[in-house]
Amino acid sequence: MATERHVIEPITTSRQLRFLEEAQLDTLREATLDILENVGVRFDSEKALVIFAEHGANVDRSSQIVKLPRDLVLKAMANVPRRFTLGARDPDLDLPLKEGVTYFTNDGCGHNVVDFETGEQRASALADVAMMARINDYLPSMSFCWTMVSAQDCGATAPLYEMDAAWKNNTKHYQSVTMMGEKLCRYGVEMATALRGSLEEVKRRPPMSLICCTIAPLVQDKDALEGAMVLAEAGIPVVIMSMPTMGTTAPATFAGALALADAEVISGTVLMQLATPGARVFHCILHAWADPRTGGYVGYPLDARTRFAPVEIAHHWGMPSLGGACGTESAEVASWQAAAEVATDPLLVSMASAEIVTGLGLRATYTLLYPEAIILDSDLYNQARYSHLDMEISPETLAVDVSAKVGAGGHFLGEKHTRKYMRDALVRSNCQELDAAGQYRDPVEVAREKVRWILENHHPEPPAPEVQKELDRILAAADKELKG
Repeated sequence: MATERHVIEPITTSRQLRFLEEAQLDTLREATLDILENVGVRFDSEKALVIFAEHGANVDRSSQIVKLPRDLVLKAMANVPRRFTLGARDPDLDLPLKEGVTYFTNDGCGHNVVDFETGEQRASALADVAMMARINDYLPSMSFCWTMVSAQDCGATAPLYEMDAAWKNNTKHYQSVTMMGEKLCRYGVEMATALRGSLEEVKRRPPMSLICCTIAPLVQDKDALEGAMVLAEAGIPVVIMSMPTMGTTAPATFAGALALADAEVISGTVLMQLATPGARVFHCILHAWADPRTGGYVGYPLDARTRFAPVEIAHHWGMPSLGGACGTESAEVASWQAAAEVATDPLLVSMASAEIVTGLGLRATYTLLYPEAIILDSDLYNQARYSHLDMEISPETLAVDVSAKVGAGGHFLGEKHTRKYMRDALVRSNCQELDAAGQYRDPVEVAREKVRWILENHHPEPPAPEVQKELDRILAAADKELKG
């Protein structure tokens, strides 16, 4: 029996924060065009090289370096749609991309789990994928669903089983973080078609989308890209994601790292448009820093002022953006670091007007899952969401007559106006739940209780039996071919 909890609460705002001036965005785009035309990007895919050659790009077969003339880039980029809809299993939860609305989801794709029952750390499995998809489905802060941890017990076809587990436990739009390769993605399209009933319905309301990561610096991954082309041809949205590290896989300056990463994203986007004009593509740059003492990955330094500039870069190209937020490097479920590193992220990325955002719920630099962490991170999300809500200013809410009645030195507790509004005035966070003695409880304990309640009481409606039977058939066929 499904719980009556089919609602999402995206951040909606008319407020906007600019990180870059228009002239700076123009200069960055010129640098990207320069890199694409004179430096080039390596494509380890014969299929991609053929497409580029047919459209007049400068293709060096020996090095697999493709150099893209400026006019070719601009012509292809003119085909990228700025707005479209991400379909959900439940049509009431479809996500139409529009100005001033930012949809969030959890982070992915972690590989370790602190077991909810035993507290022991172990490798992630398919059951964890299903568990977190169900928690995601319940939380209004989650507008769509990412593969939060990998199904390491499923082998080569794990991405297909992850999608199946999500659809069994979640009614929102699903975005795969792990699906790669032409063969695997063709099975993914087949599963989406089974869910929707026809390829036409997949194109109209795509129930899934895909993350396609580049390899910094300036390399496109063969399997990721060829799989993405399969999905794009079927009308399924694709995110081209660059994750450069400043000082190692990218220049050690903000501008240099952003220009290089943008060249990676745009080169992949151009290929999608040449192969399938009008393909739905998101732009995404999630850059990090290299520690100069160790070479280690640092995602949250004190000076991270360009963290949300990629959203503006995407919009300057006329593309929707996937932004990042909340992926703390703390290994603890709740610590000063876990909150401090990401406390402003949901507020700032929504003010940058990102269409979709990932990042809630993992620890240890996107690798470690505590199931209760997503409840704590949802508090940070909701603080940002409430900060954007309009405040009603009217004779009723100004309550001047009530203030006049109480007067100087009086007390408002006994007033009818107070009784009417007091309960709703305070919206409790996990830090403000009370015990029987009226004392504040441990927020982690509160979060764990909420996780347990969701798992015991929230049961989303799975796909229809005949649809699930077809999905099972496709999974079996994929196992037979891809697992040998």
